[in-house]
Amino acid sequence: DIHRKRMEKDLNELQALIEAHFESRKKEEEELLSLKDRIEQRRAERAEQQRIRSEREKERQARMAEERARKEEEEARKRAEEEARKKKAFSNMLHFGGYMQKSEKKGGKKQTEREKKKKILSERRKPLNIDHLSEDKLRDKAKELWQNIHDLEAEKFDLQEKFKRQKYEINVLRNRISDHQKV
Repeated sequence: DIHRKRMEKDLNELQALIEAHFESRKKEEEELLSLKDRIEQRRAERAEQQRIRSEREKERQARMAEERARKEEEEARKRAEEEARKKKAFSNMLHFGGYMQKSEKKGGKKQTEREKKKKILSERRKPLNIDHLSEDKLRDKAKELWQNIHDLEAEKFDLQEKFKRQKYEINVLRNRISDHQKV
């Protein structure tokens, strides 16, 4: 009887061990599947991020190529205008001599300064071509414009500070000169 009880006890313990073993094995398999799922999900996320990055890079390259082409076109147009202006000036010199240009130069100094300013402003101020842009690209363009304004304001501030400093230094030097002349 004791022998049978001991065998039953051993059998129960063995069954408990077997069940515990299968339970832990089942948990390990579930964890392994979960880990595989997470790895696959991360791999998919990384692939998606890489795809988005490469897409953005392609868009950036396309924008840069478009910008280069536009700048080259603009430069070609400016060269053509400059060439036409030179030809016109040369033909004017041939037809009218130097007299007409001398009279134009006397009164035209302010005009040329104004033209220089207009030229500089037209070079700085690029036309906004935003009709074809998507919402994300519009946000990017807005950020780019904001950054441009920020940079210009910073440059303006730096120049104003430099001007104030130079003005102060000039006043100090003038005072020193006047002090030396008194002595």
